Amino acid sequence: MATTTSYADDDARWAAGRSRDRAADGVFFTCVRTTGVYCLPSCSGRPLRKNVEYHPTAEAARAAGFRPCLRCSPDAVRETLTWAIGDTELGLALVAMSPAGLRLAILGDDRAALVADLNHRFPKARLVEDGSGLADVLSAIAARIVRPDAAPDMRLDDRGTELQRAVWQALRAIPSGQTVSYAQVARTIGRPTASRAVAQACAANPLAVITPCHRVVRADGGLSGYRWGVARKQALLAREGAA
Repeated sequence: MATTTSYADDDARWAAGRSRDRAADGVFFTCVRTTGVYCLPSCSGRPLRKNVEYHPTAEAARAAGFRPCLRCSPDAVRETLTWAIGDTELGLALVAMSPAGLRLAILGDDRAALVADLNHRFPKARLVEDGSGLADVLSAIAARIVRPDAAPDMRLDDRGTELQRAVWQALRAIPSGQTVSYAQVARTIGRPTASRAVAQACAANPLAVITPCHRVVRADGGLSGYRWGVARKQALLAREGAA
């Protein structure tokens, strides 16, 4: 997955550290002479610039006499996620891709709130914005909203517990234009008494629209809740003729 961010000089590296740019994590390491530690650029520490030097790898930082920061654990293995935000007919969509596939697709109205959600979900990941590289993924999400039967041709990386993954798989089998109850989903996955757990799995769904948790309603037909707003749930069902 390509990145479009470069840190060609110390000014750019310092700016990345001041903004806690997580796209810079692993690209270079910030070494603080006064404490003797090396950090990720996104580390919450705030050294003075005169006390900082940069090294391209952790090995180079250690060779220069620095030790890993206990706060940001720069030697920990970090997954890289590329992400982007685009417009849909139901507001903004943020998508994030891992090497294994689509990891996140969420909806909202505020860019800053979506990015904050991304950061909260993946506090240890290296996050790289890549709008051009994910343009097709965003287009697929937007198309799915307009044409619910559209089946995006992409791999999914919807990690969760065994029960959550069973629920999400069952949700993807619900045809457009139909709704089911939480109890029906529980029976489908062979857990007839697990209606509450099904509701919790729906609330934890990381792939809005792709895994259509909006097609699950209360036993009396009421819409119940929806992580991205009941109005969006109603709009999605109306488009599918299921409202």
